[in-house]
Amino acid sequence: MTTTTSTEWPAVPPLTRPEMGLAGVGALAAAGVGALGLVASFDAVSEAAARWGFSSPWMLPVGIDVAIPVFTVANLLLIRMDMALAWVRFVPWVLTLVTCGLNVAAGHGMWAKVAHGTMPLLWVVFSEIGAHIYAVRIGAATGRRMDKIRFGRWLLAFPSTFALWRRMTLWEITSYTEALEREKERQLARAELRETYGRRWRKHTPHRTRVLLKLGDLTPAAVDADPTTEPQPEASNDVAPKPRRSRKPSTKAKATRTAAELLTAAREATATWPDEAINAEKIRTALRCSAANSRTVRDALLAERTEARRPVEFEGAAA
Repeated sequence: MTTTTSTEWPAVPPLTRPEMGLAGVGALAAAGVGALGLVASFDAVSEAAARWGFSSPWMLPVGIDVAIPVFTVANLLLIRMDMALAWVRFVPWVLTLVTCGLNVAAGHGMWAKVAHGTMPLLWVVFSEIGAHIYAVRIGAATGRRMDKIRFGRWLLAFPSTFALWRRMTLWEITSYTEALEREKERQLARAELRETYGRRWRKHTPHRTRVLLKLGDLTPAAVDADPTTEPQPEASNDVAPKPRRSRKPSTKAKATRTAAELLTAAREATATWPDEAINAEKIRTALRCSAANSRTVRDALLAERTEARRPVEFEGAAA
């Protein structure tokens, strides 16, 4: 039985020098626009503070306008150190909403209210863009960022997509490609069990096999090679079961390769591959093995290459 292989998404190329320059100009312009919005709200917040009985009305707008960028920078630093706090990112939002409310109250017409409220809001919008870039880049570097599932899949197959997302979340599967590959193998293994045990396959399947199927670590080859999954006859109720159609004999015999044979074949296939090209998906495609075996072979190959690059110390060398 051959399974359909899924291709890996190509990595996003790094920004070129003109793109880096354009991003720098955009960041400076965003900071300038945000600063102008905070300065523009100074008079409106000062007037509100004077009505509330502040002895120094200027302290309220200065305190709020300084706290907004301070908490924004604190949020970015926490993301950079992989210590993000969910509530910190909402502090600039709350302070900005307070400033926007005071500015809207200071406007005399509808468009004046919209103009007064929009300027301070720009700072939070730009800071959220920066925080998103930080989070995505750091998550990609550390391998902890979980890939998103396409909206079209949620729309076309919500129940199965929710089950897929649940397994990705529970078992920390960050790669969407790997999750899809595991789901394909799980569906094929489920079909094999149904063909073996019939419609009541859940009742007759061994408990360990059902757990492996639930975890997504059971492959069709493992179902065929598992000695504990022997067909058990279903209970008969004096009614002879309908004869099942026999499948056509396969022209290719299924051979379960051992770990040593897989590693030997992987050495030959990856002899000319660089270290960065060795990953579980490419090994699985080249050897036509399961995802679990490909990850084991990948770790063994990388360990062998690391060991081969270590300097050899000769005994009896001159001191």
